[in-house]
Amino acid sequence: MAGTCVIGLQWGDEAKGKLVDLLTAQFDIVVRYQGGANAGHTVVSGDTTYKLHQIPSGVLTPGVMNVVGPGVVLNPPVMIQEMDRLLSQGVPLEDNLMLSDRAHVVLPWHIAEDQVLDKNTADGESIGTTLRGIGPCYRDKVGRSYAVRLGDLYRDTFQQHVERIVEAKKEVLVMQNGHAVSLDARKIFEEFRIYADRLQPYVADTTAYLLDAVEAGKRLLFEGAQGALLDVDHGTYPFVTSSNSSGVGVSAGSGVPGRWIHKVIGVIKAYTTRVGGGPFPTELKDDIGNHIRERGREYGTTTGRPRRCGWFDAVAVRYTARLSGVDVLSLMMMDVLCELPEINICVAYEIDGKRTNVFPSHTDDLRRAKPVYETLPGWQQDVSQLRRLEDFPPNALAYIQRISQLVGRPVEVVSVGPDRQQTIFAHGAPVGV
Repeated sequence: MAGTCVIGLQWGDEAKGKLVDLLTAQFDIVVRYQGGANAGHTVVSGDTTYKLHQIPSGVLTPGVMNVVGPGVVLNPPVMIQEMDRLLSQGVPLEDNLMLSDRAHVVLPWHIAEDQVLDKNTADGESIGTTLRGIGPCYRDKVGRSYAVRLGDLYRDTFQQHVERIVEAKKEVLVMQNGHAVSLDARKIFEEFRIYADRLQPYVADTTAYLLDAVEAGKRLLFEGAQGALLDVDHGTYPFVTSSNSSGVGVSAGSGVPGRWIHKVIGVIKAYTTRVGGGPFPTELKDDIGNHIRERGREYGTTTGRPRRCGWFDAVAVRYTARLSGVDVLSLMMMDVLCELPEINICVAYEIDGKRTNVFPSHTDDLRRAKPVYETLPGWQQDVSQLRRLEDFPPNALAYIQRISQLVGRPVEVVSVGPDRQQTIFAHGAPVGV
């Protein structure tokens, strides 16, 4: 059976969680394959809002297994808090959550390192870290010597491993911070032993489980975190996340070969946002940008930080759609633009006096990029109550069609609000498989 991916094509926060929640009923398994507690996926159902960080958004659908894969860095206390919150909201977890024993663990020294390193970035410009220890954990994963995987918490050598790492990290943090940082190896070991006991029923070899599943014809839905422009290899480096957040990271982070992935859905907002530093060619530092922020409630699910807002950037999205192998687009937040008399779309950049449609590979070039805009008339009509595309104002339909033309992919999903019911499928049915 087919495997489907849901990938964010901008700088994150594209409402991927809502789409995954809507599609989950078509699948047997939902897989989160990268990122960590820095992700924030919000799903609204009626009067209830669910906020997810590490657990896949498919957890709200009964009878579907939700897998946190080996490419994720897992923060045990945050995971337990998230589990307890879902249980308090009546979401069962006993038979529908699985955590990879290969997933790397965020530990207190990672958070301490994150706070130090964020202060020492070049030119004082924050790279946008959530200070959750994600980057340092991925760094230790690649470095290997100081890495801890979830399965290690159940080994007899775990205490000695922690003691050895703490001694080394204390020295590193003194050099980075200029003074000692309190890290108590015994306390950390005792604390994480309690977390390990709580998580143990969910820990498994998810790689073997998923390979068995695809060979048995199970239907898999892969849920991306962050956005493709934050990909550590292909995004706006160094203002990126620490994992492959574009479509190229699916196989590495899940353990499922690409041959089993048959459809990729790219999720985009009707405008653009980003958090933290880094170039943003279409950013609006004016009343329109503020209007979009307030109308779209553009504040981080994880941090609460206000997001930078700007016009839709077709150059960037066409790049990430190609990079991620996208088949169709899901266009979210159309209701946010409904009061604007005119709407701009960035159709090209001008860099050093030359016009280009190619997304630059270097941050300095993107900083110099001046957006070339195409102006479309707004529709100035509330669309949040509409449930069919044929009922949309002509100018709204023209905007959707122009985005599709510029990105080179059909728009098959349109969202007009946060609730599940405020989602329109172009062909009248979900597009997952």
